[in-house]
Amino acid sequence: MTSSVPPLAASVPDRIAAASRRPKSLGGSAPGFVSLAMGEPDGDTPTVVVDAAVRALRAGRTRYSAITGSPDLRRDVAAQLSRRHGPALAPDNVVVTHGGSAGLAATVLALVRPGDRVLVPEPTYSLYADQVAMAGGEVEWLPNHPDGSLDLTRLAAAAPGARMIVLCNPVNPTGAVFTPAELRGLEEILREHTGLYLLSDEAYGDILFDDTVFTSALTLTPVLDRVVLAGTFSKSYAMTGWRLGFVCAATAVADRINLVHRTINGAMNTFVQDAALEALRIPDSELREIATAYQRRRDLVLAHLEGLDRVTLGKPRGAFYAFPRIETSLPSEELVRRFADGGVLVRAGVEFGPSGEGHVRLSYATDEATLDKGLHRFVDTVNALPA
Repeated sequence: MTSSVPPLAASVPDRIAAASRRPKSLGGSAPGFVSLAMGEPDGDTPTVVVDAAVRALRAGRTRYSAITGSPDLRRDVAAQLSRRHGPALAPDNVVVTHGGSAGLAATVLALVRPGDRVLVPEPTYSLYADQVAMAGGEVEWLPNHPDGSLDLTRLAAAAPGARMIVLCNPVNPTGAVFTPAELRGLEEILREHTGLYLLSDEAYGDILFDDTVFTSALTLTPVLDRVVLAGTFSKSYAMTGWRLGFVCAATAVADRINLVHRTINGAMNTFVQDAALEALRIPDSELREIATAYQRRRDLVLAHLEGLDRVTLGKPRGAFYAFPRIETSLPSEELVRRFADGGVLVRAGVEFGPSGEGHVRLSYATDEATLDKGLHRFVDTVNALPA
């Protein structure tokens, strides 16, 4: 006996597949290739954090935790955000999530309705478009200025009737860090359009260069009821595999996000949250030392690429990515293949939005010796490209 199931119209996988710009493969499998493609810190998780997880396991901390996340962890995340950015936050403002990605997804699903327009300044992290598609929303890509700054005029023109702005700050892939004036410009747009939310992904907020001062969206106090900050332990504390993030929002908004997150994910990992409490006790001075190490690698990238006539590169001020534009007739996806053939893996610029065409993203979240080897191969490949 056979049966047939009618195809689903505009199912969630269909919508995600149609919207996604993320690659199925990074290409390149030749022995000895160097990967500058992954956005993952090369260092180990701090020993004090690992030890805290081990102690928690041995103490039997393996049962379900509170559905919104550990009360102690929510308290300490709120306290750290208040200390750094100014507003008085409470544990009720914080939802602990299964990595930063789950926090972003839960926020989009909680606030974006089918057919809603979501404004995405780009180039930017490509996962946002997938999540908006999952919620049934429509992404409107808004190119930043060539120097990486926000095009506030374009954003203001697109804002009427829109539901959300999704911001990556510092920016993956360019390393741009938005100024206080740019954040004030976003505040004015939100003040004028009372149905508009701002989702600010601040995963790289601890990784800053050249004495750059970071301005969080949490400083936008007149519109804080419509601001959601998404954070993660992955980048600052080299905890990518631990899968722990958080969102911070007004209590009513946080409750909506928590409802979605708990429905999809259930309770959080108990001993990982215990370890995260220890991570939050790491002094800011140690985080700045880590950022200084990334700045040395950033400077190595600049030293290799700034002298190339066919490469234009904005100076990264944060995160651990560079986004060079390469003067060639080849599209960015073909560029990725050429670099893979040259023994170095990078990401296609078009993955990060339409204005990324002609660019590639390279990550310097790797040790300096490997980075130097990969950059030599990168330069050699650039010099061999067709005009």
